[in-house]
Amino acid sequence: MKVFVATIGTRGDVQPYIALAEGLSEAGHAATVCTSPRYEPMITGRGIGYGYLSDDLVALVETPRGREAIAAAGGAISGLRSLFALIRESLQIQRDLFRDGWVAAQAAEPDLIVYHPKMAIALHYAERLGIPAVMAPLFPTFRPTGAYPHPGLPQLPLGHRFGTAYNRATHRLVVGAVSAASRRLFASWRKSEGLPLRPAAGDLMHRDDGSPVPLLNGWSRHLAPEPPEQPEAPVTTTGYWFLRRRDEWRPPAALEQFLNTGPPPVYVGFGSMAGRRPERTTRIVLDALQRAGLRGVLANGWGGLAADELPTSVHLLDEAPHDWLFPRIAAVVHHGGAGTTAAGLRAGRPTVVCPFFGDQPFWAQRVQEYGAGPAPVPQKRLTAERLACALCEATKSPEIHRHAAQLGAKIRSEDGVTNAVAFLERISSVRTAS
Repeated sequence: MKVFVATIGTRGDVQPYIALAEGLSEAGHAATVCTSPRYEPMITGRGIGYGYLSDDLVALVETPRGREAIAAAGGAISGLRSLFALIRESLQIQRDLFRDGWVAAQAAEPDLIVYHPKMAIALHYAERLGIPAVMAPLFPTFRPTGAYPHPGLPQLPLGHRFGTAYNRATHRLVVGAVSAASRRLFASWRKSEGLPLRPAAGDLMHRDDGSPVPLLNGWSRHLAPEPPEQPEAPVTTTGYWFLRRRDEWRPPAALEQFLNTGPPPVYVGFGSMAGRRPERTTRIVLDALQRAGLRGVLANGWGGLAADELPTSVHLLDEAPHDWLFPRIAAVVHHGGAGTTAAGLRAGRPTVVCPFFGDQPFWAQRVQEYGAGPAPVPQKRLTAERLACALCEATKSPEIHRHAAQLGAKIRSEDGVTNAVAFLERISSVRTAS
């Protein structure tokens, strides 16, 4: 089986799909990961095929203007205007990206396409090629349920009498809005390839013939169980797709020395979510660590720090695999991205989430509800005092430590990649048999 895997975004949007492709390769299938070239060495270094996508969209988001627009999401009217302006600017970039992806898809000659929802154009590639496609989200999206709201929208208080109806409505709203926007966006590509315009009632979850798109969910059902409603399409929640650490990796001597010369530190990393004022965030983190009497490992890249600006109780980290680092620390502090959330919980570490937007508040709430961390500290309310209180609770509460360890054991017992490969093989075999 030849599988074309399409994804775009930050490392958290790409690394799980590389892990999935590696699992497919080890199972005897030929996998190609189509994404931006910054990840090509990571892909080809594992013997996986690479398909080119322009990096322009990711680069736009990483500009100061792009970071500011994203940080303003859900905020004041002026901030939302900045976000919408960024979206408008990205439209031509996305159309170019569609062409790149189509060239790569044709070159791969796949039997099956697997795609991140951000690359929903890949469903149209599959229709043009006459092959099945599977949407593979990293958080619960596009499957209406009354169990919880769409991760990008607020949650009503637990037990609210309209909670179930509200939750279903949020999912339908997002599916409808995204489907309508993408229908217009995809129209020119479909026309150029001789495909008819999609019907007005069509959505992201159905092919042109009305058949539902299978869902391959790349997270743990122990943290976000499958909804109780009967699914329309084949669906599975496999467990997280963790990329295995290469055998040749060795920790920097300075990091090992820091870890060995004191109590376990707290890891703090906000990934690409630096916000509009990363220097201020850095000062808050350093102050909070001092107030809590904790050592820290700070991920580089978001604060503009130099090592000589830090106290001896804080180490500036360029990069280290999470599966090596996190078991050696006291707690994980991050923005709530699906990948970092998964890695911290797999290690059984207490987690403090400081969410910005999108699915991050959803994961923050799941961590708190499971008891694996304190109440989240949203970035818009982030202060040294609030963060210090959360750090003290996370590192000193026996209940949080116990719940985090229990959840970690459950996540480690799953084999998400193997489960995902088996699901894709079933999807492919059904088509072959028909």
